[in-house]
Amino acid sequence: MAYYTVGTIVNTHGIKGEVRVMAITDFPESRFAVGSTLYAFQKGQSKPVQLTIASERPHKNFYLLSFEGKPSINDVEIYKQSTLKVTDDQLQHDQLQPGEYYYHQIVGLDVVTVDGEELGTIKEILSPGANDVWVVDRPGKDDLLLPKIDQVIKHVDLDQHQVTVELMEGLE
Repeated sequence: MAYYTVGTIVNTHGIKGEVRVMAITDFPESRFAVGSTLYAFQKGQSKPVQLTIASERPHKNFYLLSFEGKPSINDVEIYKQSTLKVTDDQLQHDQLQPGEYYYHQIVGLDVVTVDGEELGTIKEILSPGANDVWVVDRPGKDDLLLPKIDQVIKHVDLDQHQVTVELMEGLE
């Protein structure tokens, strides 16, 4: 079964079983909704722990979650630094607008220019601010950083496993 990261438990909050979660998702309202199922991956554990959200509320730049059957800090302290994930069937492809993709759909795609020159493969996506930056691993060269803007990313073809780009002056 494939799992996809939606957040990280960074700490506990109070004594009533709440945890502080740093969201790594564009859909926190649905991912962290009461009744939703998350899987906690703890360091050193081979199997994830299934958790059902009992309560949710935003707090500063985090989300405070509590889980069914975990009413105290003693019940959730073991989950500190756990990665929270969802399964493939929990992904909500219908929420994506045209031109929007999940990170796992983009990482690994081949990158070619509009002229047909092969550049490399997308190895990761950075989110430094205004727009994402796609990092292209180029054999024998430094990584190429491509801003996710319409002037650079011309076409994404998931079926052909390829991204077509137009390199603006100064990118290479």
